[in-house]
Amino acid sequence: MDRTLVVVRHGQSEWNLQNRFTGWKNPDLTPAGVEEARIVGRELKKLDLCFNIAFASALRRTQHTLALIFKELGQSSVPSICDRALNERHYGDLSGLSKEEASRQWGEEQVRLWRRSYDVRPPGGESLKDTVARVLPFYCQHILPHALRGERVLVVAHGNSLRALAMVLDRLTPDAVSSLEIATGEIIIYQLNADSTVATKQVIDQQATTHR
Repeated sequence: MDRTLVVVRHGQSEWNLQNRFTGWKNPDLTPAGVEEARIVGRELKKLDLCFNIAFASALRRTQHTLALIFKELGQSSVPSICDRALNERHYGDLSGLSKEEASRQWGEEQVRLWRRSYDVRPPGGESLKDTVARVLPFYCQHILPHALRGERVLVVAHGNSLRALAMVLDRLTPDAVSSLEIATGEIIIYQLNADSTVATKQVIDQQATTHR
């Protein structure tokens, strides 16, 4: 039984580049983000990974990343499921604002609290706890069963939806997950045990490998 679960954060988006709160807004990848996605595909190809199924959020930046990965892998016929349960955390009234604009409006300390706390919501938006509450049931009901059947599963999602997954996979506390950072184009490869716990974990960070 293989039980391989690969999770990837999408490539750099146009609003990542502009340092804006993106959430459920739908900008596409930058040219740099396109290249990050292609590098993910090439890295996975080096590992000779052939996938049985893939999952992405309902947002363009994850779907574009997934398509580019599969093009590099030569696996574009793999079934893919896109669902908003895997969407980025919804930032409500912060969406579209730069970090500097938000700090001018609400104060730097308040914006920091919204960004880094586990259970404090920005106005009109979700906390990380809210994001966990929709991501984890989807993972348990739709993603995990494929992996436990011995399939190789690819998930392309966002910084916060992947942090939500990390809570269960890496057994993180709310404090630990609040400080977790996942870079654009970062690859995390899990081998799962039959009881769904993690047997092994490998992280491939493009920013780290680029500077070796």
